[in-house]
Amino acid sequence: MKLRLGIVTPVVHINPRFDPPSWESTGSIDDIVFVTKQAERLGYDWVAASEHIAIPREATGVRGPRYWDPIATLSHVAAHTERVSLLGHVVVLSYHHPLEIVKRWGTLDVISHGRVILGVGVGSLQPEFELLGHPFEGRGERADDSLRAIRAAWGELEPTYEGTHFRFSDFVVDPSGLPRPLEIWVGGRTRRSLRRAIALGDAWIPFRLLADDFRALLADPEIRDLIEARPVPLQMIFAPEPPLDPSADPVGTVEALRTLVDLGATGFSLRFRHHSRAHYVEQMAALQELVGVM
Repeated sequence: MKLRLGIVTPVVHINPRFDPPSWESTGSIDDIVFVTKQAERLGYDWVAASEHIAIPREATGVRGPRYWDPIATLSHVAAHTERVSLLGHVVVLSYHHPLEIVKRWGTLDVISHGRVILGVGVGSLQPEFELLGHPFEGRGERADDSLRAIRAAWGELEPTYEGTHFRFSDFVVDPSGLPRPLEIWVGGRTRRSLRRAIALGDAWIPFRLLADDFRALLADPEIRDLIEARPVPLQMIFAPEPPLDPSADPVGTVEALRTLVDLGATGFSLRFRHHSRAHYVEQMAALQELVGVM
């Protein structure tokens, strides 16, 4: 099976954990468009933008201070690309009514001719929940019902749904996405997030986990049984840490990827060590060459 490859788009998200170079901190939408167009040219499957509204100052050392709005950013990217998929990685489900998500991401899906992949998470930054006026407790159950509601409403002009937390009928939602199966990728780093992906998603796209963490989660007999019982295989989109350096360390890069493939990875959400925009593109090209001979 061909590995699916995408990028954590530079400039859009600044995270001190990955020692971002200065060009990213001062980068512009022109830099984002340039990189995403090169990603498309090189055959990458998606480009990503994540969601946070406001980060508590004390959390910026781990979360990072910058998150460009994913809808605005990916809509602009869509206008300058033709093929590459547009991944929200991740949309915090509890910050929105499911029909709000369907309207906003469905509009992007129509604009981009069906290129949206909806990456979702339950959220874990309690001060942000409180700032926005959303309850933190019970967010997992609400997220599960929201996912079911999104599935029911996607591509429907007059969606209907009755669940544990959300109910709607007799409303028109136009646009609501193209009438196609929507890929939903579930983010997170816990056993519960993996169970959510198995039950309600098409892929699991965890973050801040190392190979040993994946190995422990996937060795759980109950998790293995749930994965094997799915009617279609669960995609596993892993994010290698630390960022890869395929140009300077091709052997180490291949070893890191092979370790994760052996654990079940079917794709990678990639960050690179880089010192300039041009170097970032060189790293994307080098990585594709290495994957081609794995």
